[in-house]
Amino acid sequence: MANIIRSAKSGSDWTTNELRAYNIRIVDKDAATFFGHPNLPAPTVDPIILNNLDTPPGPITRSTRLFFRYLKDTTERFPPGPPTEAAIDDFVSHLLGLLGYDEPDRVIHQRMEIGFIMCGTRVDAKPDICVLDDDGYLLLVQADKHHTSADDPEPQLIAEAIAAFYENNRHRRLVGLPVMQAKVFAGITLMGTAPTFYKIRITDDLLESIMTAQFPLQQTVVHRLLPPVPDIAQYLTNGMRPLGNRRIILQCFEAFKQFL
Repeated sequence: MANIIRSAKSGSDWTTNELRAYNIRIVDKDAATFFGHPNLPAPTVDPIILNNLDTPPGPITRSTRLFFRYLKDTTERFPPGPPTEAAIDDFVSHLLGLLGYDEPDRVIHQRMEIGFIMCGTRVDAKPDICVLDDDGYLLLVQADKHHTSADDPEPQLIAEAIAAFYENNRHRRLVGLPVMQAKVFAGITLMGTAPTFYKIRITDDLLESIMTAQFPLQQTVVHRLLPPVPDIAQYLTNGMRPLGNRRIILQCFEAFKQFL
């Protein structure tokens, strides 16, 4: 792969070619290995969310009502295209807040633009959603924009993690802190309401290779987890709609907070 032609590309234009060009490999893990524990934690959301496909009759909390409203908008209201993509972003932002991803002292943003240097040129990356604290970017979320393949958002997500590493270290230099040599970013891709979870380790050596258009000798391994739902063959189609899937996905979200 050392002889691949490398050129500057924005994060939204990254494909599996860039992953090959910079020696980045994605490896699937089971839940116990990925999270480092044999059992998933219990969900902490309102039990109404776990036990009802749709909004039930009677009084419910605002946050629970919005969960069902965003889920319905994402899965039923809008045709495929930009409206559905926006609805997915709104749904996931609400879900992250519902699960406490903005605690303590963290914040959830949508459509932030961050940049990095690739082949000597500054390029941008635009995660759909990100979680930050005072030290920088912690979590990046990228929804599928092509509606054709589960692979589509993955290279974009990895480019966003590279940009986040670059930006975090740029900020550290500005405030007089030592730069990080490596960081593992939490990442999520989405096909509809079906998340896939990633641990993305970015190093200074990888960033230097990308900046200078060199093939890194050290391979970067990204760990990926597909939630262990009952019908994995239909997972990307059904997402969080079936209650069995919903419970397991929410358990994975709970376990994933440890990586922020």
